[in-house]
Amino acid sequence: MKTIVIDPGHGGTDPGAVYRGYQEKTFNLSIALNVQRYLTEHYEAEIVMTRTSDITVSLSRRTAAANAIDADFFLSIHNNAAGGSGFESYIYNGALAPNTQAYQSIIHNTIYQTASKYRVNNRGMKQANLFVTRETHMSSLLLELLFVDHPDDLALLRNSTFINDISRAIAEGTAKALQLPKLSSAASPVSSTLYKVMAGSFQSRENAEQRTEFLSQNGVAAFIVPASVSGSVYYRVQTGAFSKETNAKSQVEQLKRIGIADAYILAGTDKSESPVREDDLYRVIAGSFRERKNAEERVNLLTAAGFPSFITTLDIDGLTYYRVQAGAFQEMDHAKALVQKLKSFGIIDAFIWSGSDLPPLPDSPAPETPEDKWTILGQSVIIGCQLDQFVRSVYPDAPQLGRYYRVYGNLYGIRADIAFAQAVHETNYFRFTGDVQRDQNNFAGIGAVGGGAAGASFSTPEEGVHAQIQHLYAYASSDPIPEGVKLVDPRFDLVARGSARTWTALNGKWAVPGNQYGQLILSIYERMAEYTQKSIEIQQQTLQKLIQDLN
Repeated sequence: MKTIVIDPGHGGTDPGAVYRGYQEKTFNLSIALNVQRYLTEHYEAEIVMTRTSDITVSLSRRTAAANAIDADFFLSIHNNAAGGSGFESYIYNGALAPNTQAYQSIIHNTIYQTASKYRVNNRGMKQANLFVTRETHMSSLLLELLFVDHPDDLALLRNSTFINDISRAIAEGTAKALQLPKLSSAASPVSSTLYKVMAGSFQSRENAEQRTEFLSQNGVAAFIVPASVSGSVYYRVQTGAFSKETNAKSQVEQLKRIGIADAYILAGTDKSESPVREDDLYRVIAGSFRERKNAEERVNLLTAAGFPSFITTLDIDGLTYYRVQAGAFQEMDHAKALVQKLKSFGIIDAFIWSGSDLPPLPDSPAPETPEDKWTILGQSVIIGCQLDQFVRSVYPDAPQLGRYYRVYGNLYGIRADIAFAQAVHETNYFRFTGDVQRDQNNFAGIGAVGGGAAGASFSTPEEGVHAQIQHLYAYASSDPIPEGVKLVDPRFDLVARGSARTWTALNGKWAVPGNQYGQLILSIYERMAEYTQKSIEIQQQTLQKLIQDLN
C-alpha cells in the first residue's frame, strides 16, 4: 500500500495569504481534509496529514515527517496571492525523484479538467526552488489552486460546490498518477477507524454553506457532505476525521467554544445514513435570476406556500445567476412530482438539474401547429408607419409608436411588428381599458398581474417600448443585453432566460393561465399583415395611375 503525505499549507500563527478577513490557511486545510476523505473512502492508500487542525507546523517538520515514514508521494496544497488569477502547480527545479514530472502532468491536467468548468485560468505546470519540494526525498508536488485576493477566485473558494469538485479532482488525479487500487464496493475503510466530527446537519444546503462560512471565519476548515436519511437529503458539515476518538472529542469541544452547540461525532458508518454524490442528485430549481433580490422574493413566495427553498449560485460566462432550489432527490420520479406541484402553483419555470455545469436548455420540440414556428427573434416585415396606420384604422387617437418598435426591434433582433401586435392585444388598440393606465407608458402589461395591479410605469413612450422589447429578449435569448444599453425592464431578472423562443411559448408565462396568448398575438399580426397588404395594393394602383397621368 502506498503512503501519501497531504500537506495543508501554513496554519496556526502563519495564516498565509490574507484578504478581507479570509485566510489562506483555512482554505488549504478545508481542501486537504476533503482530499483525505475522498482518497480514504475510494482507494487503497495510507494517508498521512501534516496537520488536521489550525496549528503551527514548520516547513522542516513537514518534510522530515514525510522522509521519516518513507512516503511515496508528498502533496502540498496552497492558494496564491498578489499578482493574478488561476491555477498552477510546482515541482522542484533541481534533481527530481523518478516519475515526478509525470505525476505533475497527470495531476495538473486532471485538476484543470474540473477547474476549467468554472472558467479558471490555467497558469501552467512550473518548476521552482520551494522548500517542501526541495527537501522531500520522494516525488513531491505543490499546488497553488487559486488567488485568495482575486474577487472571482475568492468567490470560488467560498463556494462549497467548487471546493468539493476541486478536492475530488485532486484526489482522482493523485490516484491516477500513483495508480492506486480502488477499494472494492464491499470495503468500508472508515467504518471502524475514523471519527468524523460534524458541525451540524441541515436540510437546506444554504444553511450548511452559512455554517461552513462561519467556521471558516473562525479558523475552522469544513466541507459539506450530502447524505440520505430515510430517502431525504441532508447536508452535513464535516470539520475533520480522526483515527483517535480523543482528538475528535477535542475538536467537538473547540466547536462548542465558538458556539456550535450541535456538533457531534460520527464513528465509522451511521447505518441510518448513506453517502450521496452531488452528481447523483436531481435538484428541483424553481427559478433562475440575475438579481439576488428577485431570487429572495421567489423564496419568500414559495416558503409562504409551503415549499421550503433556498438560493444557490451558478456562474455562466462570467455572470452570476441566483437559483432557487426547492428540493434534491435521489429518485427522478420524486423530482418530477415536485416540479408538477410547483407548476400547478404557478412556478412555470421550474426544472430539474442533475449536476451538469450549465442549466438544461429549454426543450425545443417540433412545432405542433403553424403558429408554433413563429420565433420571437427575427426580422420585422411591416415597417413603422404601416404599424401606426393599422392601429389608427381601429382607434384614430392611438399614439404613433411604430418607429420605436422598429428601432428597438432591430437593436435586440426581435420581430418588432409582432411585438407591436402584442402591444395592441395588451392595450386593446392603445385604448387602455384594463388595469394599466395610458400615462404609465406600459404597452405590454409588464408587472400587471391582475387583481387591480397596474404594473410598471415608464417615463416616456419610447422607454415603455424599450422595456417591452427587452422583456421579450429575456424570454427569447440567454445572451446579455447589447453592450452599452440600459436595463429598463424592471422584471428582466425574474425571467428564466431563453425559456420562450416562440410567441406561443409565452403561453402561461407572459400571461397566466394564457393558454392561447401567443395565438391571439399572431391572429392580430395576421390581420395587420392583411391590412398592410391591401394598403400597399391600393397605393400601387394609385402610383400606377399617377405614372400613367405623368406620361
